Amino acid sequence: MPSICQLPTSVINKIAAGEVIERPASVVKELLENSLDAGATRIDVVVEKGGADLIRITDNGCGISADQLTLAVASHATSKIADADDLFRVHTLGFRGEALASIAEISRLLLRSRPADCEAGAELEVVGGRHEPIRPVGCPTGTSVEVRQLFFNTPVRHKYMRTTQTEMGHLTEAVCRLALAHPCVHFSLTHGGRLIHDLPPTDDPRDRIAALCGSQIAESLIAIDSEDDQIRLHGYVANPTHSRGNNRMQYLFLNGRHIRDRSLQHALGEAYRGLLLTGRYPVCFLHLEIAPELVDVNVHPTKLEVRFQDGGRIYSQLLGSLRSKFLSTDLVARGSVPGAATDSEDEIAAATPQTSELFDWAKRQLNDPKPESGNTWSGGTGQIPPYRPVEPLQMHTVAPPTGATFPPADGATNRVDPVVGESATPAPHFAPSALQIHNRYLVVENEEGLEVIDQHALHERILYESLRDKVLSGSIESQRLLVPEPVDLAASEAAAVLENRELLSQLGVAVEPFGGETVLVSAYPAMLSNFSPHEVLQGLIEGLQTEGKQPSPRDLLDELMHMIACKAAVKYGDSLTPEEVDALLAQRHLAQDHHHCPHGRPTALVFTREQLDRQFKRV
Repeated sequence: MPSICQLPTSVINKIAAGEVIERPASVVKELLENSLDAGATRIDVVVEKGGADLIRITDNGCGISADQLTLAVASHATSKIADADDLFRVHTLGFRGEALASIAEISRLLLRSRPADCEAGAELEVVGGRHEPIRPVGCPTGTSVEVRQLFFNTPVRHKYMRTTQTEMGHLTEAVCRLALAHPCVHFSLTHGGRLIHDLPPTDDPRDRIAALCGSQIAESLIAIDSEDDQIRLHGYVANPTHSRGNNRMQYLFLNGRHIRDRSLQHALGEAYRGLLLTGRYPVCFLHLEIAPELVDVNVHPTKLEVRFQDGGRIYSQLLGSLRSKFLSTDLVARGSVPGAATDSEDEIAAATPQTSELFDWAKRQLNDPKPESGNTWSGGTGQIPPYRPVEPLQMHTVAPPTGATFPPADGATNRVDPVVGESATPAPHFAPSALQIHNRYLVVENEEGLEVIDQHALHERILYESLRDKVLSGSIESQRLLVPEPVDLAASEAAAVLENRELLSQLGVAVEPFGGETVLVSAYPAMLSNFSPHEVLQGLIEGLQTEGKQPSPRDLLDELMHMIACKAAVKYGDSLTPEEVDALLAQRHLAQDHHHCPHGRPTALVFTREQLDRQFKRV
C-alpha cells in the first residue's frame, strides 16, 4: 500500500506554476497586475524572443521594502488579503499570493525594489526556486522584475512553447487588455530592442482604443453609460458597420479586470441581433463596476472567469442599455461601402426578380398600407392573395410558444419607444420624388448629402417588424388543413422534424410521420397561408439541424419571420412607380431598426456633401 507524504515546497510551487503560468504572456499578465495594484502610473515592458529569453517589467509603484523581498516570492504570501472574508470583497487584481513564487520556481528571477521612503533599494535573485542573499542596490522608486529563461528547469513545459511570433502575439494581447482597462496608466512594450507600443496616459479611453485597435474602430464607437444601484456599465460598442469574424475584440472588464463571460457575450450578441450578418461578431470595450461582494473572482486560477451573484440582472442591464442606445442612435452606414459578404443560395434566390401574386400583393401594400377587407396578413399591412387552392380551413388559436416571446428591442420587460424630440432619431428629409436606379436602389437627397437605399432590404425590415409586433401583441393563429398534406424530405431532415414535433407544435406547426422520409403537415401558422407546407418546413429545418445546441422556439420563430419578410418584400429588379417609392420611404421610420435588414445588411448608405465635393475635386 503506497504511503502518503507531504509534497516538497518546490513541487507544490511547480504545480501552482502549471495552473497559473501557461506561457510568457501569463507571466506578463501577473506582473502587470502586481504593478497596477502597487499604484503604478507608468509601466514599461521589455521582452526578448517572445518572452522566452527575457521579460522585464519596471514600474513606479509603491515598491517593496528589503525585509519583505523574501516574503514577496514565498508561496501564498500577499499584502492584498488578510483573512478568508477578504476573498468575498476583493478590491485588487491579484490576491492569491502564488504568482511570484510560481514564476521564481521555473525561471531565473531578479527582483529589485525601493519604496519612496528608502534611500536605497534592495535586490533578490531566485534561480529555480533557490534564493540568493538579498543585496543593496541603487534603483529608482518602484519595482523591477526580470524573468529570464522561462521553463529552463521544466523541459516538458518548454517543449510546448510556440514560435516567437505566436508567443509575442499572446504577450501583446495581455498588455493590450490591461492597457485598455487602465487608460490613465502609461504603458510601453519593447520587443528585441524595437518599441512596439508607447501608450501615454489619457482621460479619453477612445485615444487608447485608437492606438491599439485603429482609428476606424475608434471613430465608429458608440458611448454606453448605465447605472443601476450598485452596478455601473460604461464604455463603448462599435457601430454595426464594424464587426469581426470572431469574438476576440469583445473586451469586457470587471472592476479593471479583463474577464470572459459567456452570458454577457450572449447578451451582447442579442443586442446586435438583426444588425449583423450571420457569423459576424460585435466589437465592444465595456467596463462593469460592481460592488466586490456581489461577484466571486476566486473561481479560476488565472481569474479570467468570475461568478456573479445576480447574473440575470447584469445580463438584462447590458442588453437593455445597448438596445435603448441603438434606438436613439443613427446607425445608417456612412462613407465607404462595407466589405461585401457572400450571400447564401437561399438569400440570393430570395433577392432575384420574380413575378407572382405574392409580389403583386407586396407592391399593393406600398400604395395602400391600410388593411383590406377579408383575410388579413398577421403583420396587419394588408390582404394576402391565395398562394394555392386549399381545402376549407378550421381555424384555432395557438398560445405563444414558451420561451418564444420576442423581447423588445432593448431587452427590457416593456417595449421602449424612442422619446420624440429627445432620444428618437429624427426622420431625415427626402425629396418627394426619389430616383430608382437599376430597379434595385433608391437615391434620395437628405440634409447631409446623398442617400442610396436598398429597396429589398428596407422593405424586408419593415415587413419583419410588422410581423414581430403581431407576435408581441398576442397569440399565434394556426390553420388546420382538413386534408393533411404529405411533404417529402431528406432522411436527416425528416428525422430532425419528427424529433422536434413538440417544439414545432409550439409554433403552430403540427406534423405526423407518414412512413419513410415523408411527414404529414396537418396545421401551420395562418400568417403563412400563402406558402406551402414544404416551404414552411424547409424554412425551419436549418434551425432544427444546427449542431451543438437545441434550437429555442424564439430562434425558430425568428427564422420563420425572416423567411416571410424576405419572400414578401420587393426584390432586386422590381420596377416601382414613384408613388410606390414614396410609400416605401414613408413607412421607413415605422421600423425601429430601419437602418439594417433582419439579416444584418445595411438598408442605406449616406454620402455627405463633403465626400462628394472631394470626389469632384471641389475642395
